Amino acid sequence: MKLGIVGSGVIVQEFLTITHHLKETELTAICYTERSRETGRELADRYHIKQEFTDYEEFLNSGADTVYVALPNHLHFSFAKKALEAGKHVIVEKPFTPTYKEAVLLSELAREKGLFLLEAITTLHFPNYKKIKEMLPALGDIKIVQCNYSQYSRRYDSFKKGQVLPAFDPCCCGGALMDINIYNIHYVVGLFGRPKRVEYFPNVEKGIDTSGILELDYGTFQCICVGAKDCKAPIANNIQGDKGCLYQDTPVNVCKSFQVFLNDGTSSFVNENSYEHRMVDEFIEFESMISRKDLETCYQLLDHTLTVCEVQNIARNKAGIVFPANA
Repeated sequence: MKLGIVGSGVIVQEFLTITHHLKETELTAICYTERSRETGRELADRYHIKQEFTDYEEFLNSGADTVYVALPNHLHFSFAKKALEAGKHVIVEKPFTPTYKEAVLLSELAREKGLFLLEAITTLHFPNYKKIKEMLPALGDIKIVQCNYSQYSRRYDSFKKGQVLPAFDPCCCGGALMDINIYNIHYVVGLFGRPKRVEYFPNVEKGIDTSGILELDYGTFQCICVGAKDCKAPIANNIQGDKGCLYQDTPVNVCKSFQVFLNDGTSSFVNENSYEHRMVDEFIEFESMISRKDLETCYQLLDHTLTVCEVQNIARNKAGIVFPANA
């Protein structure tokens, strides 16, 4: 694919370090703001990106066939929509869109035009995650699922002092649910599908959730997803069944090794990931999918993304957290 990148922030800088793994990808263009010109130029020079733009319309007229939208959350929808309208395949950083309605609109547009539309969510693409799916039946009937991703954010210190950065800004569609708990939602929905009932109990400051507990009722079992940016605790993911449990002590967005403990006293340690960097597997799969013109797999992933967007939308609405896109 001929990839054009929109953005020059931390996630773009992280992505560029793994592009040597992408054998069928050409970095053709980067688009950045005037304010980020120095950083953008440095990235273009370091990674041999041929074209640089500060105007998005001009960028869309460049030779890129695929656009990677790696901007603050509130810009995902508008930038992805323009790229699809211009006939470009689109990869959107997580979280996909602030609202479910926006996600549906993008999905319909991509399918209508026969274009790829993918959410860059690392969790789904790890060999370890696929192995967890495979090993679930050994746990028997699932009873309890718990995911805790709590990571104290330095931005929270600024937030308490009155400096509201995008990660905690309702106008930028930030908050713990969108930024950190979204990984847990992807993890659980990817394993078990759409829940029957969604509840969200957040700690809210200045109109945004700085941490919260998401309850997902699957009818035959219950799930708790904890996401926190205002406090921290040891990372723990547990899937408990009547024949055993699965335990993982890394965040689901890196999905490293896990252990399975069965009731008969046997246990196993599993680690099938090949790459140290969390973004390699997802982009290798995106590259392959687009190269093979595998729209079927793309749209299956898109259906999953829509379910996740629906869950987070219900959760946020029930908690009374309002984004501009809700207006």
